[in-house]
Amino acid sequence: MDRETFQQRIDRVPYARTLGIQMLDEEGCFLLPARKSNIGNPTLPALHGGAIAGFMELSAMIHVLAKSGSVSIPKVVDFAVDYVRAGKFTETYSRCELVFFGRKMINVSISAWQDDPLQPIAKARAQFLVKD
Repeated sequence: MDRETFQQRIDRVPYARTLGIQMLDEEGCFLLPARKSNIGNPTLPALHGGAIAGFMELSAMIHVLAKSGSVSIPKVVDFAVDYVRAGKFTETYSRCELVFFGRKMINVSISAWQDDPLQPIAKARAQFLVKD
């Protein structure tokens, strides 16, 4: 499935549409555009931690769908995020990496950054249960 077709599937998910998630490539890179609705602290302004975590979790789920070829939505078994820096009000990127790809369980590592991929604003890991 090409990127445009997959983006159309992403846009059917209400929360993904609210956040504005865009799939940049099939290799696991995603974009969270700068939107005022994603701000948590308007005085800085800084992104809401929930928007960052939601972006990372959905990025991982979309990546699993793209890589596994599954048509059913993977079930989140565990998700943990570590916030490293404040997320500024600017475009945010994520990169997903499959750590373990089993028959039923998939483990994904996610990194989110803004200006420099070597300076992440958050790191996360997600475990998914998949059905064939």
